[in-house]
Amino acid sequence: MASATEGEDGQFKLYETSVLKIQKGDLTQWFVDGSSDAIVNPANQRMLGGGGADGAIHRAAGPELREACFKVPEVQPGVRCPTGEARITPGFKLPASHVIHTVGPIYDSDKDPKGSLRNAYKNCLSVAKQNNIKYVAFPAISCGVFGYPYEEAATVALTTINEFANDIKEVHFVMFDGDIYDVWLKKAKEMFQV
Repeated sequence: MASATEGEDGQFKLYETSVLKIQKGDLTQWFVDGSSDAIVNPANQRMLGGGGADGAIHRAAGPELREACFKVPEVQPGVRCPTGEARITPGFKLPASHVIHTVGPIYDSDKDPKGSLRNAYKNCLSVAKQNNIKYVAFPAISCGVFGYPYEEAATVALTTINEFANDIKEVHFVMFDGDIYDVWLKKAKEMFQV
């Protein structure tokens, strides 16, 4: 595992070439360069929009995002992106160039919520690398209506990012909710002490 050192304002060095940044803000407004950046959409399996961050991302991107998602082939009826997998589309009206859609586990009904959540983060990073994305911004996947406990979710997220982000220049966590931001920042400080 890479050792990380904390910088200013929730910034941690993961590798010689990778940085982790944890910040409060609106994921739909995030971007770095508008060409090699992507935000992660905590989607549902249909990928056609929903509530919370998913709905906000679809609204900000415009109707073209839903049309692009609709064109993603179903792997079974009503399922374009199974839990733990990831798909990519353009960002359309978003400032970030791409949206990586992933489906996190519903905590109380998934047989292996940790494994499913780990796969969601790992597959997002894999899709980013395959598409030459150098900057990725995540929300706290599954921490909204899917009911994932914040502490456990932060541990799974940060451990997975630390393990698989070595070709990504910057991995951001952009948290709308202050409580989730506080948990992520505290967990990162615990995990990445020098």
